[in-house]
Amino acid sequence: MKILANDGIAPEGVKALENAGFEVSTTNVPQEQLADAINNEGYVGVLVRSATTVRQEVIDACPNLKLIGRGGVGMDNIDVDYARSKGLYVINTPAASSQSVAELVMGCLFSLSRSVFHSNRFMPEKGAEEFKALKKLYGKGQELRGKTIGIIGFGRIGQSLASYALGVGMKVKAVDLYTDPVKIPVLIEGHGRVDVPIEPVKDLNEIIGELDYISLHVPKQADGSAVIGTAEFAKMKDGVILANAARGGVIDEDALLQALDSGKVRAVSLDVFENEPTPRKDLLTNEKIAATPHIGAATNEAQTRIGLELAEQIISLLKN
Repeated sequence: MKILANDGIAPEGVKALENAGFEVSTTNVPQEQLADAINNEGYVGVLVRSATTVRQEVIDACPNLKLIGRGGVGMDNIDVDYARSKGLYVINTPAASSQSVAELVMGCLFSLSRSVFHSNRFMPEKGAEEFKALKKLYGKGQELRGKTIGIIGFGRIGQSLASYALGVGMKVKAVDLYTDPVKIPVLIEGHGRVDVPIEPVKDLNEIIGELDYISLHVPKQADGSAVIGTAEFAKMKDGVILANAARGGVIDEDALLQALDSGKVRAVSLDVFENEPTPRKDLLTNEKIAATPHIGAATNEAQTRIGLELAEQIISLLKN
């Protein structure tokens, strides 16, 4: 049986599938040629990340397709319900990238708090001539320890982020409609773990005014609107720092720019954008925005876990 990993798969995943008797192709097929390639090459499974979509028209055009796999968490680029209604297996790897995304967010929060992103932009250009001025500009940093972070969306990634935040001494508040009270493990290498109870609230408005930092780990709202917009920005503390490593559009981009201009938001880290892969240039060039190109899960360790988890599921579903 042949599998098309259209957006790639870790070598460990390829090896596991090949050892189980599958033939794996990692050749990238353009979106408009996807259905023809699946049919002509006889693929029974197609694996995607965020770059490739598998919509109803592809599913209808490929009667021999048995499985669609998403390397990562969100499956908004797949018509999941329709595929399953047609008898296809639809799988993803929700746990594999949690740590990687959480570490990216923590790195960005540290960097934004100490103006590292901004300094890295301007030191090469102005550092030799304006060293003292830049030192004064960047001399108003703040520490994370003792600050309060609000984590919107308290699934696997949100809980992983909470573990890191607790580990550096932050106060953690969570917002989630579905998660019950949980105990977050704080791991101390060589010394075991400490479990910290967190009870999420269901309404962001209950805590939004208390937060020094906000990190989003949710999709857009059911009607397609942003989770954070003008009304939510108005309720935040002045000088709040945000991070979005979830989905583009979870933060209203126009409202965000206004909040940055007014000083309501001190800085923001964006790993995702409304118009990927062509994000707005006024976001990319804004000095208060630390932009990364959707790399939350892009660590070697996460990619290995994703590849192996996909392989295990494919083998279980198609070979057994």
